[in-house]
Amino acid sequence: MLKRSASEKILPQMHKKTKDSQSVEKVKRSLSEKIEQQKDKKMKDSQSGKNNRLLIKIVVLGSAGPLRFVVNENDHVAGVIDTTLKSYAREGRLPLLGSDVNNFLLCPINAGFEALNPWERIGSHWARNFVLCKKSQAELTKGTSEMMAQKASVTSKDWVNMSLTLWILAH
Repeated sequence: MLKRSASEKILPQMHKKTKDSQSVEKVKRSLSEKIEQQKDKKMKDSQSGKNNRLLIKIVVLGSAGPLRFVVNENDHVAGVIDTTLKSYAREGRLPLLGSDVNNFLLCPINAGFEALNPWERIGSHWARNFVLCKKSQAELTKGTSEMMAQKASVTSKDWVNMSLTLWILAH
């Protein structure tokens, strides 16, 4: 039996380790390249505005609390109303609203109850908080907001009275 020297035993092991380390380096390099490609793709998508998502809050008049969900910036208002009605019904909330999108209006909270057009994009307004109301209730609130706009000077007492009137009409 031939005896191998210590250096002859170590050299094949070192050569094997260098091959392993080279393959590990290749794998690391390929993974880092893939990660960079994914980051670049996400940056391009966000810059092009394809997948901008918004967290919105919708208060349904007469309901216990707001609904929160994520929508795409390019979704139509009618689609958001439809999603709201479906999630409202799925949660079993009261009062029962129905499912006809044409019976409801979506109004930004900070826009003074100006209803959005159903074919507008939800992201075209910078609002993230909305009120969903039936059209009959919306007409009442529109009339009271017009009355408030006609008054040149509205005192805080008048504002409280109008708020209470709106609250009573809504319930």
